[in-house]
Amino acid sequence: MKHLLRQFIDYIAVERGLSRNTLDAYERDLTLYLEYLKENGVDGVEATTSAHVLGFMTAGKRSGKAASTVFRRQVAIRSFYRFLTEERLIPADPTATMGTPKPGKKLPSALTSEEVERLLAAPSAATPNGVRDRAMLELLYATGMRVSELLDLNLGSVHTGMGFVKAVGKGSKERIIPIGRMAISCLNDYLQGARGKLLKGGRRAEDDALFLNHLGGRMTRQGFWKIVKKYALEAGIRSELTPHTLRHSFATHLLEGGADLRAVQEMLGHADISTTQIYTHVAKTRLKEVYDRTHPRAKR
Repeated sequence: MKHLLRQFIDYIAVERGLSRNTLDAYERDLTLYLEYLKENGVDGVEATTSAHVLGFMTAGKRSGKAASTVFRRQVAIRSFYRFLTEERLIPADPTATMGTPKPGKKLPSALTSEEVERLLAAPSAATPNGVRDRAMLELLYATGMRVSELLDLNLGSVHTGMGFVKAVGKGSKERIIPIGRMAISCLNDYLQGARGKLLKGGRRAEDDALFLNHLGGRMTRQGFWKIVKKYALEAGIRSELTPHTLRHSFATHLLEGGADLRAVQEMLGHADISTTQIYTHVAKTRLKEVYDRTHPRAKR
């Protein structure tokens, strides 16, 4: 069975051009599946049935595996059996009559408005780094940009006088996003003082980059992520943070405030509105939490 697994991995690496990470994940999933078959007395894949596949998937769910992991395992197993039948290495595909798996959707985590306020207030205005950090956090929350889009901004991307920023998203698609008074004020503070100090002290200047690190080079994702975690800790935020937390918070708070879904889609740069719609579920969940916490008769 391990020999067949090796053939399958080699096949999808060449024919489907999957990434190394995906290939490794498929190999891990299928190795676990073959071990499960062996433990249950199955001598070879030609002897397996749909009951064996379902048994393995059920065991994964019971062990508390994430929905995305269970989904990936089912996709890997189906692909494996499809390969074996097409190559005529087994007589029939035991997954042929099984339903098509659907990926589980995980709601994005968003900060509360109070948590965002504490996070944005954490950087100190007394140092160039603090002024820069406040500008980055304010702009990220004001626009809902991806972190990569924020760090790719150049000086010409921001127009504080007219109140908008030009972001370049996936597929090199440009979009115009409005920015509010607070973000404009923090950007001006950074551009008129702090950025010049960072550039002057730098050993490798990048004149066009908007946000600079202490060496005068463009801020990196790793550097920015350290900054976010530092200020979250200082602000006493215990919620789960990801690089996209402020992006999720931006979309959730707009929808909670009554923003049009299409407008939020445009600002986020989503090609499909169904991607944006997941934030409506987050907003509804948050509203229910507020109701349960504040209404005097909610728990009766």
